[in-house]
Amino acid sequence: MATSAAVLAEVFHLVGGPHEFTRTWGFLRSGAVIVLPIGDEDLPDLEMLMERYKDRPMDFADATLVHLARRENLVTIFTIDHDDFETYRIEGKRRFRIVPSRS
Repeated sequence: MATSAAVLAEVFHLVGGPHEFTRTWGFLRSGAVIVLPIGDEDLPDLEMLMERYKDRPMDFADATLVHLARRENLVTIFTIDHDDFETYRIEGKRRFRIVPSRS
């Protein structure tokens, strides 16, 4: 799995107490997730995405994930934010495969 530092900021904001904090760090250190870089050269694309989806509105963390999916040719997103990621598109009309699926 891949993510961005912006998503990690949200994760650590949302985790509960010290036990969850420790488990989250353990998961990150396990190698199951890599943090892909977002640099200055990516900012125009992030701004464009946030402008395109301003009616949602798209937050910065979501913009980084959509941008990384485009940049790295990824189509599967691990999220509980189904409503937004069912709206976002990759390269025009291509939809994300969302995991876990909505049941």
